[in-house]
Amino acid sequence: MKKWVGMMLLVLLLTACSGASSVSNQEEQSKEEQKTEQSKKNEENEKTEKEEEQKDNETTEPANTTPAEPQYQLTGNWSFEPIGDANPKVALITIDDAPDNQGVEMAKTLKHLNAPAIFFVNGHFIDTPEGAEELKKIHEMGFPIGNHTYSHSSLPDLSQEEQKEEIIGLNDRIEEIIGERPKFFRAPFGQNTEYSKQLAAEENMLLMNWTYGYDWNQEYMDATKLADIMVNTDLLGNGANLLMHDREWTAKALPDIVQGLKDKGYELLNPALIKTP
Repeated sequence: MKKWVGMMLLVLLLTACSGASSVSNQEEQSKEEQKTEQSKKNEENEKTEKEEEQKDNETTEPANTTPAEPQYQLTGNWSFEPIGDANPKVALITIDDAPDNQGVEMAKTLKHLNAPAIFFVNGHFIDTPEGAEELKKIHEMGFPIGNHTYSHSSLPDLSQEEQKEEIIGLNDRIEEIIGERPKFFRAPFGQNTEYSKQLAAEENMLLMNWTYGYDWNQEYMDATKLADIMVNTDLLGNGANLLMHDREWTAKALPDIVQGLKDKGYELLNPALIKTP
């Protein structure tokens, strides 16, 4: 009897040990599975973060990181002509009075459409932290920044000292924000003085006006009408220098303008290919 009881106790003990071992193995297995699952999640998170970072870099990295050999030069009528055997059928997009209310969105639209352009800025739009940040965003999308004076005043009405502040003061402010000085200058209303020309030359900026523009005209403050005239005007020709502004109707018209120019066989001129002083 004692022998039988002893055997029973031994069996129970072995069973208990086996059960404890089984539970322990299950716990270990569960822990391993949790570690594997967590490792997979970490890898997926890292992959997602890298993809988002790469996407952000693609969005903000400047398009022209190395200086290109000039292929076009400005002519006496403010259009552009090839220096060598470059495609003569080009048109340059320029946006004045930026960055006002539409500047950043216009830059995003142009980047999406793979349409290069120059953004001519005014100082009173970048005097605030918000305006400075908008300028940085436009520049980081790869668009060169041009000087359109600090307050958009008529230069012939100003003294030389005032003209200097309008032009050099703005260059200083732009450099403070984006780390470089403008290579292009456009006077408000296209009104230059001998002194403003001198200042532009001293600052190594290419002074330019435009071939045509319509969005300032009441008749064309409508996206459909503006897109039509910008593409179908008789003034459109090889090397055309297109004037547009940071305006709501112009922002809405941009996709149709860009597509219309391309449909007519025009290549949009990359400002990096323009010869500057």
